[in-house]
Amino acid sequence: MVSGTLTSDPGELHIWRIHFIQDLVAALLNFHSYTEQRVHIYPRDSSIEPISPLNQKFSQYLHENAAYVRPLEDSFLQLHQSITEDTVTVLETVVKLKSFADNFSSYTHFLQKILPYQLKSLEEECEAPLCTAALTAKNQELQGDMKRVTSVFEKLQSYINILALPSVRQDAMLPSSTSAVFTQLAACLHSLHDAIKEMSKHYNQKAGLEQELPTITQKLCTTSECLLGSLGSLTSSTGKIATFFSNNLDFFTSPGYSPRGGTVTLNPLQAESMLANKKKAAAYMYAIKKPRPQSVPYREALSNRRILTSSTESREGLTQQVQQSQEKIARLEQEKEHWLLEAQLGKVRLEKENQRIADLEAQLAAALGGSPNTQAAAASTLAQSHEEVGDEDSREQLIKTHYMARVGELTTQLQISDSKAVHFHSECRALAKRLAIAEKSRETLSEEVKRANQNITRLQDELTTTKRSYEDQLSMMSDHLCSMNETLSKQREEIDTLKLGSKVQHLDFCYVCFNPFLFELLSKMLPFEMFAFLSGLFSAVTSFHSI
Repeated sequence: MVSGTLTSDPGELHIWRIHFIQDLVAALLNFHSYTEQRVHIYPRDSSIEPISPLNQKFSQYLHENAAYVRPLEDSFLQLHQSITEDTVTVLETVVKLKSFADNFSSYTHFLQKILPYQLKSLEEECEAPLCTAALTAKNQELQGDMKRVTSVFEKLQSYINILALPSVRQDAMLPSSTSAVFTQLAACLHSLHDAIKEMSKHYNQKAGLEQELPTITQKLCTTSECLLGSLGSLTSSTGKIATFFSNNLDFFTSPGYSPRGGTVTLNPLQAESMLANKKKAAAYMYAIKKPRPQSVPYREALSNRRILTSSTESREGLTQQVQQSQEKIARLEQEKEHWLLEAQLGKVRLEKENQRIADLEAQLAAALGGSPNTQAAAASTLAQSHEEVGDEDSREQLIKTHYMARVGELTTQLQISDSKAVHFHSECRALAKRLAIAEKSRETLSEEVKRANQNITRLQDELTTTKRSYEDQLSMMSDHLCSMNETLSKQREEIDTLKLGSKVQHLDFCYVCFNPFLFELLSKMLPFEMFAFLSGLFSAVTSFHSI
């Protein structure tokens, strides 16, 4: 459906027009192709008798229609691709319009070339023996329609060539004449639609009259229907183009870009400069209107950085940290054992010192209350206690050194055991994974073996069934062959019997025919007519046997 409102977007206008041109080209191709098929069918069928030289030439020209119609679509597609949002679309800058105009002129010349052959072909149809007066009248109307269509195409060619001139020479057409040319082009498009509509109507009436002819063929009916369908498509596409052009005529005739205060339109260089300035202005407006990006708070940025840094640490760094942590833990364990042992030794030493102080105090009290000998004994006891304390200190130091060495050995063994346990744990996990994979593989293989066994069983059953059926068929064929042999032997015996009987009959008959005594006896016993008949029969048999 073509919108009745005015469309102001040149890109949208051109998108609509490219679809219309594609429909028009398809309809023209179908019309010329089906016309060529009709020439080979009517008034003479080329499969039965040769067509006239005129129709042969006409068919040859019609066969070349794609060479003139296809370039219309291709050149208009190039014109469509050259019109973008980054170009100034005026007649002076649309260079591809000249190529479309040249291709349209070529197609118009093609129509002018085939017009005389179309008219003569219709006259030849009128000269056919079964052509009625009504068909003759419709052919004459079609001749007028074809002349009118060709004339309208010639007018369209003139207007399109005029519109293409400014792209070749800027001063070829005054700006004030552009509106008149577009108006005449719109009127010419409506005239084309009306002419094709009349031709379609007359073809439809002609096809109806041809249906009443007694010699009408199914091939001609099918070709006429296809020809009417192509004319319907041609009528629809020309109507859409004419309506679309008329609805948007105000846009086509509106004044284009021009320098400020001047009446001269832009040339291609000015258009290119204007587009460059337009792009710069658009880029500047986009730059000043571009929103500033939102900033991230400082604390949040630091937190994100820490998270990013911690998440991007390498595996080697993490492994090194784990090793350092394990070494630190081992060192702390050693220090812990050392200080626990120191605490126990200090506790024992404290208890001994307290006991020794209590003993010394008792001895001192006894010495203060006793004789000088008692004081001397107390002094000697004190000296002995000091020696005992020195011995105890050296013994404790030896014990301490021994236990510290033992603790270091046990710690080293514990670390080695831990590392072995971790290694064995990793190996166990790997073996467990391999075992799980092997179990899955075993289950898969078991399923495959099960399916293979099922297939083998099924194939064996099928083989047995097939073998049994073949054996049954062979036995049936053997029985049938035996019965056929018996039948053949019986038939051969019957044939031998019949051959033998025919020989005996032949000998009897020959005996009758060639025995003069019997022949004379029959002549006396039978009437004259019967004897004459038998004598003729005997002579015929005799001649047959001689041959």
